[in-house]
Amino acid sequence: MAKKRKLILIGNGMAGVNVLEQLLKISNAFDISVYGDEPYPNYNRIQLSYVLEGSKTLDDIILNSREWYEENGIELHVGSRIVRIDTDKKLVYTSAGDAAEYDALIIATGSKPFILPIPGAGKKGVIGFRDIADCQTMIEASRRVKQAAVIGGGLLGLEAAKGLTQLGMETTVVHLMDTLMERQLDETAGGMLKAELERQGIRFLMGKRTTEVLGGEEVAGIRFEDGTELDAQLLVMSAGIVPNIELAQSSGIETGRGIKVNDYMETSAPDVYAVGECCEHRNVCYGLVAPLFEQGAVLAKVLCGAQTAPYEGSSVSTKLKISGVDVFSAGEYTDRPEHRVLRVHDGWRGLYKKVLLRDKRFVGAVLYGDVTDAPLLARLIREGADMTEELYQELFGGGQSSAQGCCGGGKTSIVQGMPDDEIVCGCNGVTKGDIVRVIQEDGFTTVDEIKAKTGATRSCGGCKPLVEQLLQYVLGDGYQDKGGGKKQGICGCTTHTRDEIVVAIREKRLTSVREVMMVMEWEQAEGCSKCRPALNYYLGMIWPAEREDERESRFVNERLHANIQKDGTYSVIPRMYGGVTTPEQLRQIADAADKYNAKMVKVTGGQRIDLLGIEKKDLPAIWEELGMPSGYGYAKALRTVKTCVGSRFCRFGTQDSVGMGILLEKKFERLWMPAKFKMAVNGCPRNCAESGTKDLGIVGNDGGWEVYVGGNGGIRMKEAELLCKVKTDEELIELCGAFIQYYRETGNYAERTSDWLERLGLEQVKKAVVDDLELRKQLIERVELALAGLRDPWREVTENEKLQRQLYQAIEVTAE
Repeated sequence: MAKKRKLILIGNGMAGVNVLEQLLKISNAFDISVYGDEPYPNYNRIQLSYVLEGSKTLDDIILNSREWYEENGIELHVGSRIVRIDTDKKLVYTSAGDAAEYDALIIATGSKPFILPIPGAGKKGVIGFRDIADCQTMIEASRRVKQAAVIGGGLLGLEAAKGLTQLGMETTVVHLMDTLMERQLDETAGGMLKAELERQGIRFLMGKRTTEVLGGEEVAGIRFEDGTELDAQLLVMSAGIVPNIELAQSSGIETGRGIKVNDYMETSAPDVYAVGECCEHRNVCYGLVAPLFEQGAVLAKVLCGAQTAPYEGSSVSTKLKISGVDVFSAGEYTDRPEHRVLRVHDGWRGLYKKVLLRDKRFVGAVLYGDVTDAPLLARLIREGADMTEELYQELFGGGQSSAQGCCGGGKTSIVQGMPDDEIVCGCNGVTKGDIVRVIQEDGFTTVDEIKAKTGATRSCGGCKPLVEQLLQYVLGDGYQDKGGGKKQGICGCTTHTRDEIVVAIREKRLTSVREVMMVMEWEQAEGCSKCRPALNYYLGMIWPAEREDERESRFVNERLHANIQKDGTYSVIPRMYGGVTTPEQLRQIADAADKYNAKMVKVTGGQRIDLLGIEKKDLPAIWEELGMPSGYGYAKALRTVKTCVGSRFCRFGTQDSVGMGILLEKKFERLWMPAKFKMAVNGCPRNCAESGTKDLGIVGNDGGWEVYVGGNGGIRMKEAELLCKVKTDEELIELCGAFIQYYRETGNYAERTSDWLERLGLEQVKKAVVDDLELRKQLIERVELALAGLRDPWREVTENEKLQRQLYQAIEVTAE
């Protein structure tokens, strides 16, 4: 038996270990040793943000376990740094003084964060975001300090900001440019991304150049070129990366920006190769995973002596999931005079598609929200294909290809028309042919089986929809969509529908968000900003008395009991039952507005007073001083009950709208619902309180009350429909409770009553709430059970409640 050649890999990251994976598929001719600085086996750096936010552990992102190294005869040295290479004697030396021989050497030392060369950059609390140690530093910091700044609005910076926000930190992204991810996205897509991330609680300072880090030994803030400052006790530098070339430089290997390599990944030293972010090929250093794996595929064949085409560079396309949002960019992305621009922008659904042509030839594309067309567009741009009528219909609608809406399309033809050698999983270099082969030869029928065999979907997961389409294409009628259809899932993390989730929670007695995702096999184990709040709501609705609310699964507004504004401050809205207040409350509000520098004091459309411009750090104190319950102006719950003055004062009033409004508001406040919920009570049909555009509108008349439902005065205006008429106050209160509970139990999360009523139909709702007395009774019992378990952290029995009662008693005396 021939003696095995000694191969040493310096760097235990994704690029270097991928070379070994490719190598092991075609040869067993090497005795392999791996040296890595970190004390861990190979892990997925793409998913570091999930570790940071706490939705995944280190074990969850390990790509190759220690057992994998042992099974493949690889000697793994963790926490071991190579400090010198003797290229003449073919020896490497560790920091501990140990030496090892090699016949072939791969340098895959990756990159490090670019730390801005500004005064104070060396202070404690200034870090990068590249490894597990950085995550641990940030997690520890979040327990001590509350304000963080992230310099850099690229992918890593945004992911760091997402994780820090999830940890409860007030996080501001500082970006030099006016557009996020300006190297991948145009102004429109970057603006849509910024708006979504702001909704998730991240703050932004755009067009800002940082000139100094403030503080003593520890960071206390940063100063900008324009003289303004930002408080921060943690500063994450994410303004770019720098190839790790110091080892190569000190060992006499030629370097430029990176370690220089030729088309076969050879360095200037004999039998020494470089791959990944540390190397420079044809004056280009790549920072995305897919090009690094393309380099690795060539290098593996070179090491084995197998015939291979040279590596000639990569056509870079970016398909990423940033904080739950899919984006794709390839080729040129900025409009130029020579371009013909095809564009669709659907602000309602949060979708954007732009294709750039030059002389009918595809030269660039940007997708936001729906990236199903990404593989097709990447290929068309790579090949420089011409636009045709058929491709236009495929990409922009018409006929069956518009099934997904303006930015979707019929997708079977995409995989059908792909050549076998086209890359499906860019992260792991898996082609269409590889996937088709294992489906046909191994009888695979699930994505997980394909993942285990080929590695497709293993890294970023962005190719999963395309793998599913290939399954459907190859299996034809034999394909079974085990989730009931991805399009019907409550979000992109799962194929399960709302009804399937609710049934599973009840039947399997699931009681936490994490438990639901594990039992129901969530595709994205950490969930997203769409499904986590939805699951939290469904769990609370089903088990109102048996579980604690999971605040970490709520939006930032709900966690802080205030609405975040565009400048990063908050609006505070105390509750005023039925729009009624007292002089004492007004004095308290005025004093709080002065003390906490409210930028505006505004009367809302819901007959309350809004204090705008309050800093996050002041929220607990201002609520304590107000001594009033929150008006839930941020919540998927009862917002307001708007009232007219009714029969107590109005000469036209026939019913006591103020009294009924206060009673209903006090009864149903704090009850979580699928979406925001507004009510109004009118004392007569003149409709001064605008009951006709509310989720639940009540109109008084001489014979009792009329009940209207499903109104909406927002973007999609809808007039409320008459549900029924009742004669007594008691029946009205019961009917309101039954209606609210039926909506809670059958509404999709984030579905307003206008859409819900349109989906179910008025007759079904009327039958359940009005006609079926037994079902109505059950609904009332369940809503009373939910109400009995409510607790408001801002409201116990306060002096203000007594003042409310005194006020109403005064109204009664005056009216009499």
